[in-house]
Amino acid sequence: LAGAGTGKTRAITHRIAHGVHTGVYAPTEVLAVTFTTRAAGELRQRLRQLGAPGVQARTFHSAALRQLRYFWPHVHGSELPTLTESKLAMLAAATRRTGLRADQALLRDLASEIEWAKVSNVGPDDYPRIAAQHSRGVSDHPPETVGKVFSSYEDVKREQGRMDMEDVLLFTAGVLASDERVAAQVRRQYKWFVVDEFQDVSPLQSALLDLWLGGRDELCVVGDPAQTIYSFAGADATYLLDFPKRYPGTTSIELVRNYRSTPQVVASNTLLEGGPSAGVELRSQQVAGSAVRFVGHPDEVAEASFVADQVAALQRKGTPPGRIAVLFRINAQSEHFEDALSDRGIPYVVR
Repeated sequence: LAGAGTGKTRAITHRIAHGVHTGVYAPTEVLAVTFTTRAAGELRQRLRQLGAPGVQARTFHSAALRQLRYFWPHVHGSELPTLTESKLAMLAAATRRTGLRADQALLRDLASEIEWAKVSNVGPDDYPRIAAQHSRGVSDHPPETVGKVFSSYEDVKREQGRMDMEDVLLFTAGVLASDERVAAQVRRQYKWFVVDEFQDVSPLQSALLDLWLGGRDELCVVGDPAQTIYSFAGADATYLLDFPKRYPGTTSIELVRNYRSTPQVVASNTLLEGGPSAGVELRSQQVAGSAVRFVGHPDEVAEASFVADQVAALQRKGTPPGRIAVLFRINAQSEHFEDALSDRGIPYVVR
């Protein structure tokens, strides 16, 4: 269990490298899994620097797709369906079949809901019941309508010989579960598993990990329930929190020293106390800094105006623009900040 800024990536890469250097691990028998291509690249780079270049560090999807491309033709005697990264064109065809008029916004919402259903192991027939239980839906459309679109989408996809990103995990799990020879070959290849950001694992990814393990317990996971960001897409921090129950021999280690932030920033942990996403209690290793200030505003325009005034005041006091940052949650929020900065003649770069 590792809080923000505690060096968890350093901890797991050094753990892997130590296993390689002491001869416990053969580097080609280690699979390190994370959630983004960038994070996987960073793991590989750090492992190379630590003298363990042969270790496979991949995303769940990348590791599964590699296995699928190799085994699918052997198991099914046919080419693997074509991977498509966007569901929208096929969803447009599916909504037409079901008589639903859908603009781009609705198609995107449907795509997100279908993604949630698939990573949660919920099929089209079960969707209306499960969605009602979880108070889920898409705008004002009843769950039965979404279930019909979901079913039609799967039909369109099959007819076009395509698969989506969730199918990569579903098909890999299906091949491993149904063909013991394939499962045995994968388990001979990978004997040691490390999963980073385990708070973001979904039911489907957890099931695939279980199939890779095949009853073994050579597994190290690291995560922080306070940093779960994909729950809207099916991620479930319970897999991290209940890990010791699932694996009774678990050794639990808490990384609590925050090397990144001042005590004043780390104190924001108190916001999470008593809630379901409370993680470890962090202790800052930095010297004291300025206090965190909270200011509320009636709307986005007022907020942006206040922020732009603060930026202008900092610049008047001699702070270079490149030392000032405005952080926002989603791209759609940038417009008000851009307008407010432009009104004051303040140059900016959007990232």
